Amino acid sequence: MVSEWDHDRGLGAVAGDAGGTWTFHCTAIADGSRDVDVGTRVAFEVVPGHLGRMEAVQVTKLDGRSPDAQLA
Repeated sequence: MVSEWDHDRGLGAVAGDAGGTWTFHCTAIADGSRDVDVGTRVAFEVVPGHLGRMEAVQVTKLDGRSPDAQLA
């Protein structure tokens, strides 16, 4: 689930169902919308980002389907 979102900066965070929180940039939103609401359920992948910090990518808004990626 999207736990934080700063529209002006284009930065947010997702909280995983199994614990953990990862940051993401608006360019990581898979549908190209560059905006997401706090509380939106999403699927995402976690990869090494800038400076070796883990971050969420391929942030996909869920519409009731069950993707293979981690759910948040």
